[in-house]
Amino acid sequence: KGDLHDIGKNLVKMMLEGAGFGGVDRGTDVTPEKFVKAVQEHNPHVVGMSALLTTTMPSMSGTVKALQEAGLRDKVKVMIGGAPVTDGFAKQIGADGYSPDASSAVRLAKSLVGA
Repeated sequence: KGDLHDIGKNLVKMMLEGAGFGGVDRGTDVTPEKFVKAVQEHNPHVVGMSALLTTTMPSMSGTVKALQEAGLRDKVKVMIGGAPVTDGFAKQIGADGYSPDASSAVRLAKSLVGA
């Protein structure tokens, strides 16, 4: 929520598609509620979030909490990335993984789904 940057997200999406993953792209400025709705509608194995601005990182935490509150957190893996994001932040908010770039995001997604 609040981040309008999408170059990194788009690169990760393209790399994941190239690796055989399907996907639903919610675009930019996505609220936690929209993530919950997308998980309910599409039943994905993985949800990915990216932030370029430190001011939008708290929304990632809010999304993980919203997934928990909706009873969906144990049904989907959460991976995050973006320039200000770190592995420590991923652990702090309860994400399943962090990737610093698009190519490692593919490796992370594969490991999260056991591929």
